[in-house]
Amino acid sequence: MTEVSSLAGRLLVATPALADPNFDRAVVLLLDHDDEGSLGVVLNRPTPVGVGDILEPWAPLAGEPGVVFQGGPVSLDSALGLAVIPGDEGPLGWRRVFGAIGLVDLEAPPELLGPALGSLRIFAGYAGWGPGQLEEELADGAWFVVDSEPGDVSSPRPESLWRAVLRRQRSELAMIATYPDDPSLN
Repeated sequence: MTEVSSLAGRLLVATPALADPNFDRAVVLLLDHDDEGSLGVVLNRPTPVGVGDILEPWAPLAGEPGVVFQGGPVSLDSALGLAVIPGDEGPLGWRRVFGAIGLVDLEAPPELLGPALGSLRIFAGYAGWGPGQLEEELADGAWFVVDSEPGDVSSPRPESLWRAVLRRQRSELAMIATYPDDPSLN
C-alpha cells in the first residue's frame, strides 16, 4: 500500500455530483487521515436538538446556533466536542488536532475549559472512511479538498457554509458556489 499524505485539517466539500444523501452539499472537516483511514465531522448539519438537551453543563459554552450538529452517519449516539483555542497552550481537557482546533474531553468539568474556549461545537456522530476508501472517492471526483479556516468550525450560518467555502476559493471552484439546489429547474 502506498503512503497517504495526510489531509487532516483540510475540508472535504461535496461536489454536486456526489450521490450519497448523507453528504449532499456537506462540508467535512478532516480530523484524522492516514493509511488506516479517515475521520471527520460534517460542519453544516445542525439538528433541532439543543446542546442543553443532551449535554446541559456544556450549553452555556456552545457557540451559535446552540444546537448539536450531525457530524456524520457513524455512531450517532456518541458526541464529539470541537473547540478553537488560540495560542500555543490549551487547557487540560483539550487536545490539539491541528492549528487552533482541538477535541474537547466532554467528561471533563466545563468550568475547567470554559475560560479558554474561543468557541465550542458539539457533534453527534462522525464521518469515517476505511483504508483507501476516501482516496477512491477523491479519485472518483466526489469531493473537493480545500483549506479550512478556524471560523469554519463555528460558523454562525452553517446552512450557507457549502457556498461560502466554495466562494472563497481562488479558482474555478468559486463558480460552483452558484450551482443551483435543483439543476432540473434551470
